[in-house]
Amino acid sequence: MEVIFKASGQTLVAAVKGDIDHHTASTLRAETDESMKNFGCLNLVMDFSEVAFMDSSGIGVVLGRYKRLVRKGGRICVSGCSSYIEKVLDMAGVFSLVEKASDVKEALSLLDGQEQISMEV
Repeated sequence: MEVIFKASGQTLVAAVKGDIDHHTASTLRAETDESMKNFGCLNLVMDFSEVAFMDSSGIGVVLGRYKRLVRKGGRICVSGCSSYIEKVLDMAGVFSLVEKASDVKEALSLLDGQEQISMEV
């Protein structure tokens, strides 16, 4: 597993590559928390567009970051989920707490409060 971090204003984007399981979850958790601290970001986007497999350890990472961010007034959004990853997170009830976006651009818009609205005229 590899994680690439990029700050965008008050939001940290964590682009995860590889599987998230009990072998890699602690590394993902520690690196994400350290990067949030180092970049001084309030919000987090977890980009799973290059994640093929996630078990309950990955769910724990997402929910743990949610708890940490909510205490500080921040928000989290998960983006780029495959149908499998989306199903795993949905069945665990993650999306009742955590926002979901199709890609990083949409996630950043959601967290910046600029949710894209489409209307017909």
